[in-house]
This record gives sequence, structure tokens and C-alpha cells, in this order.
Amino acid sequence: MTQTSENVTWLTQEAYNKLKDELEHLTGPARTEISAKIAAAREEGDLRENGGYHAAKEEQGKQELRVRQLTQLLENAKVGEAPAADGTVAPGMVVTIAFDGDEDDTLSFLLASREYASSDIETYSPQSPLGSGVNGKKVGADAQYELPNGKLATVKILKAVPYQA
Repeated sequence: MTQTSENVTWLTQEAYNKLKDELEHLTGPARTEISAKIAAAREEGDLRENGGYHAAKEEQGKQELRVRQLTQLLENAKVGEAPAADGTVAPGMVVTIAFDGDEDDTLSFLLASREYASSDIETYSPQSPLGSGVNGKKVGADAQYELPNGKLATVKILKAVPYQA
């Protein structure tokens, strides 16, 4: 998983490989495919009223932005091990918290960079208010974080285990 410290992003080997594979796809086959779409749309004639051309150009822009993001991320990445299952909250862990000490009102989430967001589990960045509040705390401890309205919320950390993809 990921832990950001200044401009360095810590990644597991598995995460690094996955991002590198995505970058290779975007700079190889996907780039060729979008160029072909643009060329085909260009041949249809008037570009001012050509929806397919404009859609392909927009898709190309989004793809190139993702290439730049991945390139920068991987250039600053340090590959390391997944966090230890020692009961201390760290990036790369699934954390379960209880709101206001109510063990029936819980939330489980992955503490990681948005690069790992998936539909399987909610993801909070270590730099988010909740993420920075729980990061480094032990299971059983209380943690505080600032709500959008400026008030402090307290949660109890019930569980912290390394994320298994």
C-alpha cells in the first residue's frame, strides 16, 4: 500500500508492479488505440461538428494526464514491505473504528493513497482528517480528528490488519 512522506510514496512491490503495468499499457497499446480513433474521426470530415473526434481528443487528454500522474508517482516511489500486523495503524491497513465509543456504530476502511481506492472497501488517505487522526495509533486507543465544521470527533480503534487484495 502507500505511505506518503514529503514527495516520497511508499508502495508494496505488488502495488508498484500494478501501477507500472498500467503505465506501460497507457503508453503502448492504449496510446495507439486512441491515435487510431482520432485518425478515423478526422477522416469523417469537418472537425468543428465531429462529436467522435472531440470525444477521442478528450479521452486522449485524460489518458495523458493519467500517464503524467503515474510517471511522477513511480519516479518518487520507494518499494517496501506491507505494514506489520502489530496492532498499530499504518498505511496499507484495514482499520475498523467505533464512533463515540459506540461499538455498534462502526466503519471499516483502507488507510491508503487514492491510487488504491476500489469498490470493495472505502479508502481514506493518510493525509485526510480521519486518516491522520488514526495513523500511528494502537488498537484500543482513542483518536481525534477534525470534522468539516471545525469540531473534533473521537473514535475508538477496534481493529487494524494489513490489507489483502
